[in-house]
Amino acid sequence: MIKIGITGGIGSGKSVVCDIFLLHNIPVYDADKEAKLLTNTSDVIRDKLINHFGNVIYKDNELNRKLFGELIFNNEDNLKIANSIIHPEVANSFLKWCQNHSSSSIVAIESAILIEAGFKKYIDKLITVCAPKELRINRVVNRDNTSVANIKARINNQISEDERIRFSDYIIYNDNSRSLILQVSDIINNL
Repeated sequence: MIKIGITGGIGSGKSVVCDIFLLHNIPVYDADKEAKLLTNTSDVIRDKLINHFGNVIYKDNELNRKLFGELIFNNEDNLKIANSIIHPEVANSFLKWCQNHSSSSIVAIESAILIEAGFKKYIDKLITVCAPKELRINRVVNRDNTSVANIKARINNQISEDERIRFSDYIIYNDNSRSLILQVSDIINNL
């Protein structure tokens, strides 16, 4: 089984690329979605987050995302602690998911923070989805109905596109001038 990582900055088009992989019958593990699910369902994560942040971090048996965001995005130490709690559980979940998809010759994991989370050691090939910054900002403004300043702050909190590219085996350009379908097909054929 070949494990592919798919990453890229906010608004780069990772999800669209993943949809194309799915159309090729390649299962895709959405790490961001699974992390959100695990923060509500994993006793390990729950116990460790409560131990560090207190009982207020959960409300009505679910992670209080608003409070959690306030605690981690303005405090680098809290962010590191939260990541050290959540990322290993997501990695374990991905590895179990791979076992459940053992009949697939290729599987993929999508994560905006794949490199930062240390997931590169669990994959065989890394794909970075790239797009011009202004195009990414416009996509996210239209998708999330949020401010340009908010999006730029989120971009500045992610590693740079150049850093992602340095770690990558393949680059997919989602700049509205090249076919995503052909780029994905080329990568699949190459694998």
